[in-house]
Amino acid sequence: MSNRDYYEILGVPRTATQDEVKSSYKKLAMQYHPDRNPNDPTAEDKFKEASTAYSVLSDATKRQRYDQFGHAGVNGMGGGYSDFTNINDIFTHFSDIFGGGGFGDIFGNSRRGRNARNTGERGSDIKIKLPLTVEEIAFGVNKTIKIKRLVHCPACKGTGAKNGTSKITCGTCNGAGEIRNVTRSMFGQFVNIQQCPTCSGSGQVVKEKCSECNGDSRVPFEDTIDINIPSGVEEDNYIPVSNKGNAGRNNGSVGDLIILISEQEHEKFKRMGDNVLYTLDVTFPDLVLGSEFEIDTLDGKQKVRIDAGSQPNDTIKLKDKGITKLRSTRRGEFIILLNLHIPKKINSKEKDLINELSQQENFSVRNINKKSKRFF
Repeated sequence: MSNRDYYEILGVPRTATQDEVKSSYKKLAMQYHPDRNPNDPTAEDKFKEASTAYSVLSDATKRQRYDQFGHAGVNGMGGGYSDFTNINDIFTHFSDIFGGGGFGDIFGNSRRGRNARNTGERGSDIKIKLPLTVEEIAFGVNKTIKIKRLVHCPACKGTGAKNGTSKITCGTCNGAGEIRNVTRSMFGQFVNIQQCPTCSGSGQVVKEKCSECNGDSRVPFEDTIDINIPSGVEEDNYIPVSNKGNAGRNNGSVGDLIILISEQEHEKFKRMGDNVLYTLDVTFPDLVLGSEFEIDTLDGKQKVRIDAGSQPNDTIKLKDKGITKLRSTRRGEFIILLNLHIPKKINSKEKDLINELSQQENFSVRNINKKSKRFF
């Protein structure tokens, strides 16, 4: 998928109105429509790129998130042509731009059959979950992953036919790549068009199958992929990697790899947005007299001072020690929660000391209640 700026793709400024965005996309869609550029192998990709940009900038919510966070802001919101099964779905999705019947009225409904016969079916996307630690999310990380996917068979070059042989016209659809069922009713004639199940829309079938792929035109392959995970990602965010999914049959286009982010639980840290919460167990003397601790943070060991007279559940905040915000260099806070630890069992000496302490002026419940100002 393209990482180019969506405004740059459509050739409009960031202040462009919805009508200007729509008008620019319409011109690009007409310019790069594959039916108008049968000899240009880049036309379909340019058309998809423009459709991706329009799908985001034409939606007020997606556009606002894109303006604020860039491409990462529209991940998981349906932005991009990877949400469609194939390019025909893009034509259907945006047909309202051209009014009435959409692209079919402009190009004579030739797209479905021509595209199917020439390129085969699009390969499926592969979705995987990638678990990340709090530390990896805080600073970003490079990951190397291994996946199993289907690629075009090198022996038959993705045709499915035995080397030295060719395909023949499909007898089910007579080479059309689609099946038309006509029904009549009191309301008129209806035509239902479906992809041919025998040739999967290619219009041709294999007479002698390739021995490597058994006519499927694809073979299994274990791939190694390097992924750059930015800092600040969240649970269920996804990172798309184009052309790393399964290959389509009959030399069809390759699907995408969709990496879903999964946050692992940490034994010490708890994520709270861009902040990190750390619970520090302290004793009664620590709060009364003050104390100093060395704790683990995202940046390693750090000494923390507890002021005398601190209260249970008080917090100490370390600025710029939390998680680096997505698409930014700013960091959240590292928040230390003071949790009062009360022992369940004490020995006789400790009990005597506590009883003696409870009789002192600042530790007597009676004296404390007398000093407290109450409304009633």
